[in-house]
Amino acid sequence: MHAAPTHHAAAAHYIPENLPTRIQHFIDGEFVDSVSGKTFDVLDPVSNLSYATAAAGQGEDIDLAVAAATRAFTDGPWPRMLPRARAQVLNRIADAIEAQDARLAELETFDTGLPITQALGQAHRAAENFRFFADLIVAQADDTYSVPGRQINYVNRKPVGVAGLITPWNTPFMLESWKLAPALASGCTVVLKPAEFTPLSASLWAGIFAAAGLPDGVFNLVNGIGEEAGDALVKHPGVPLISFTGETTTGQLIYRNCAANLKGMSMELGGKSPAVVFADADLDAAIDSTLFGVFSLNGERCTAGSRILVERSAYEDFCARFAARAQQIVVGDPHDPKTEVGALVHPEHYAKVMSYVELGKSEGRLLAGGGRPAGLPEGNYVAPTVFADVAPTARIFQEEIFGPVVTITPFDTDAEALELANGVKYGLAAYLWTSNLTRAHTFAHAVEAGMVWLNSHNVRDLRTPFGGVKASGLGHEGGYRSIDFYTDQQAVHISLGVVHTPRFGIR
Repeated sequence: MHAAPTHHAAAAHYIPENLPTRIQHFIDGEFVDSVSGKTFDVLDPVSNLSYATAAAGQGEDIDLAVAAATRAFTDGPWPRMLPRARAQVLNRIADAIEAQDARLAELETFDTGLPITQALGQAHRAAENFRFFADLIVAQADDTYSVPGRQINYVNRKPVGVAGLITPWNTPFMLESWKLAPALASGCTVVLKPAEFTPLSASLWAGIFAAAGLPDGVFNLVNGIGEEAGDALVKHPGVPLISFTGETTTGQLIYRNCAANLKGMSMELGGKSPAVVFADADLDAAIDSTLFGVFSLNGERCTAGSRILVERSAYEDFCARFAARAQQIVVGDPHDPKTEVGALVHPEHYAKVMSYVELGKSEGRLLAGGGRPAGLPEGNYVAPTVFADVAPTARIFQEEIFGPVVTITPFDTDAEALELANGVKYGLAAYLWTSNLTRAHTFAHAVEAGMVWLNSHNVRDLRTPFGGVKASGLGHEGGYRSIDFYTDQQAVHISLGVVHTPRFGIR
């Protein structure tokens, strides 16, 4: 069964007004070029032409940013402000994001190729991240332990210092907010190294923060490639903790480089998440959810349900209906509100995804997609691609593709479904579809995943921990776990009565 041509919106090359042609670092309240003068080209994913040059940060630029952040931490007001005062700044940041949500979405779409409607949703989520942590830092309560008549013990929470934040290119502005909001709420100062493919929306933070009243030096941004700017940030002795979201092998390298200075680490890495559909599930809802779960955000999402496992009695029906829907997905101009899948972020990533599409033709039965959509000869467009009958040993089953490509595999028993679900090196998310409550909870507890959704796609409560197991990460952020990461917890002990101490040295 081969695919009908994927529907597409008219190809276009929309260029936002007042687009910068030069993107600089932001250090100690000022936009600056690299000390060396080095730059790199930034492409838009529809034309793959360079629209701007960005300052290419090196070790000396990281040194300047860390020095500014250190001064702001040791000498400035930010870490010493009352939580309510910091929360007021965070809420003003959220107000500013919401006030320019259309502009943010327009720039994000231009830079990443994400569909405009989804980019707008990400902008709103970024504002919500700041509001959430503004509320959380005011409501923060710490433990007190009483030994009646003898002792009171309490936890004193202190910001760690300069936080190094390294963010990916798939939903850059929102994922930057995910780290910036709790770091700032905790009283840390920060150095942000955004992904080199997508520096455009990150350049807006400086103006947003300044207008909200964030003191100079609290937020610093250094652009550049990971092997230069990112590496220097990870290795800098003045940065006690690193929060990284990105690819697993990069995370392994960062892990090794953090060891020399015993840095705190939070790592959200790759995923190859299963969506397990049992025959007793609501198949209409499961099809809606699994389609959205792998094809939204162009499939460039760490939590994508990119392996669908379906009970055999429902398998052929599910495959046929899923493929028919996939063939109807609108691929095209990311700025067109009708577009459901836009252009992949960069030609290097496009080539990687297309190599997996070609590989999949020998590892599975192609039901939809399988190449470039008809009518879109330019840009990084990939038709939503569906492979059925994929064996668990197949590379497209085992390896993270990070694009609009999904595998479907049948199973016969709950035990086989669990073996298939757990049979990869990753363990970020899992999605379960069943009407059997006992099975749902039993399976959820046994699946190797940091997060599980029952009868739902990825709808996340910001209070819950976000993170994975196995090759999908180290540590958790989200809710109070984020505050825990960006703060040190100091135990203070007070004696209330006479302390009976053994009296050494008395004869």
